Amino acid sequence: MHTRFIHLMRSVLAASLLAAAPVWADSYKGPTPPAVYTQECGGCHLAFPPNLLSKASWQRVMSGLEKHYGSDASLDAATQKQIDTWLQTYGGQGKRAREDPPQDRITRAAWFERKHREVSAATFKRASIKSSANCAACHGDAAQGNFEDDRVRIPK
Repeated sequence: MHTRFIHLMRSVLAASLLAAAPVWADSYKGPTPPAVYTQECGGCHLAFPPNLLSKASWQRVMSGLEKHYGSDASLDAATQKQIDTWLQTYGGQGKRAREDPPQDRITRAAWFERKHREVSAATFKRASIKSSANCAACHGDAAQGNFEDDRVRIPK
C-alpha cells in the first residue's frame, strides 16, 4: 500500500510539473504576455512569443527601438523597461532561440526559413499577406501563440 501511494504521488507530481512547464514547440504555451507588450508591440505587428528569439536578440531589439526595422518604435523608459524585463525573463527558451538570426529578425532565422521553405517569395508578397513577418495572415491563431502546421491556411 505504501509503495503504491508513493508511486501515485510521483505520478501526480510529474503530471503537475509537466502541466506547469512552458512548452516551446510550434505553439507558445508560456506565460501570458503583459498587456503593455500586447498593446505596444502588437499595435504594429504580432506581439511575437518570446521563445522565438534569444535573450541577446531581444535585448538588441529593445535597445534599438528608435530604428526598429525602419520605423521609430521608441517607448518611454518605464514602458520599455517593463517589456524588456518580460522578454529577458521568458525569451531565449526552447529550440527556436538557440541562434541569433541576422539582424535579429525572426524571419531570417534558420528554423523560420526551414519551416517556410515551400512558401515562395511571391506568396509572401501577396496583398493578403504582405510580408513574411505577417504571421497572422497564414497562422490564424498566431496571436494565441499557435503556429501548428495543421492550422496553416495560406490566403489567396
